[in-house]
Amino acid sequence: MNRRTFIGTAAALAATRSLRGANDRIQMAIIGTGNRGSQVFGSFGKHSDCQFVRACDVATSRHEQFSTRTNTSLPLVKDYRRILDDKSIDAVMVTTPDHWHSPILVDAIAAGKDVYCEKPLSNTIEAAQKMVGAVHSSKRVVQIGLQQRSWPHFQECAELVKSGYIGDVWQATIAYTGSYTVGPEPTEAPPADLDWDMWQGPAPHHAYQPSRQRRWRAFYAYGGGIITDWGVHLMDVVNWYMQAEGKAPLKTSAAGRYVRVQCPERDQIPDSVNVSWEYDTFVSSFTNAVMNTPDFPLVGNTFYGTKGTLLLNRDGYQIRPVARGRGGAPQAPEIAAKSFVDKEGLSEAAGTSFDIATVNHTRNFLDCVRSRNAPVANIDVGFAASLPCLLGVKAVREGKQYTWNGKSAIVA
Repeated sequence: MNRRTFIGTAAALAATRSLRGANDRIQMAIIGTGNRGSQVFGSFGKHSDCQFVRACDVATSRHEQFSTRTNTSLPLVKDYRRILDDKSIDAVMVTTPDHWHSPILVDAIAAGKDVYCEKPLSNTIEAAQKMVGAVHSSKRVVQIGLQQRSWPHFQECAELVKSGYIGDVWQATIAYTGSYTVGPEPTEAPPADLDWDMWQGPAPHHAYQPSRQRRWRAFYAYGGGIITDWGVHLMDVVNWYMQAEGKAPLKTSAAGRYVRVQCPERDQIPDSVNVSWEYDTFVSSFTNAVMNTPDFPLVGNTFYGTKGTLLLNRDGYQIRPVARGRGGAPQAPEIAAKSFVDKEGLSEAAGTSFDIATVNHTRNFLDCVRSRNAPVANIDVGFAASLPCLLGVKAVREGKQYTWNGKSAIVA
């Protein structure tokens, strides 16, 4: 039995054990039927104790594509509030653009629904805080889509770092290459099937441009670029491994510039960014420039310890011991090198490790809906992962350093 078969079998057995013998199925609805929504919907579909009964999207064509991809025919509404009005629905899955996460989750909590919400919490700190407040004042179960918490080799490395295998960690850097920034684009009429005003919702309203809908992560009004798209996943691993979920960076600073793509309106995240964070016992940083390598990618998390260094991403991990001795005969390293490679780590096809991690993550959510326990990526975990990245976006946009006083960002 290879590693992937073992993980898949274990996940299936765990799911079977978790059904608790109940014949009733958790009634769910999906809000936002794009690519990620389709993927997470498929993961929920692996569990026989839940059933999706309705869908919401402001673009009819997106829902049609979703129906084709998932081979379903869920009734469609364009206003998510009609979903929340339905008393028969127990929980909702929120896979919309980031600027809609907060109002939908807050309204869903008020309507008595449990929520599975994609990361980041939101595109602003203030909106994310509203989400935390709403959940804390309720008894609702909320899981944030930080599925690396449910990924076996991430769990394995968490135990290695926490046990001191690589020694005391003094730096925890994160990196992911790429940018969503787009150049100037003329306005045009929105597609006939799209409710453009509803799509913009709580964000400032603009005339329609295709990139605002299709590459929305680039725009401050809707997302946080690659800093929040990938950075939140990676900062969650930093918090997890460094046991820093209850902490915030003491200082956040950043640099950003439009180098390859010009943006005269300055309404998008620059295409070249670096963010730095100071914590009480370590420092961290993010860059979106990473050298491509043919054997093992250099993106992801790197933890620098006194005994060794861990490079970790969805393709696996590598641990290299620290070289000992200066001149003369080298000393034997204190730890052994370790590695694991899974070339399917970025594939979202069914049965791959990416898929299995999300299946595990959705399983945990459903179990907690039944038990009313806190899920592995609860609202506080989601806020702790989102806050450093949102501070980074703010530092890039404003050109200032920030500290966090527990309630708001203060210029350092």
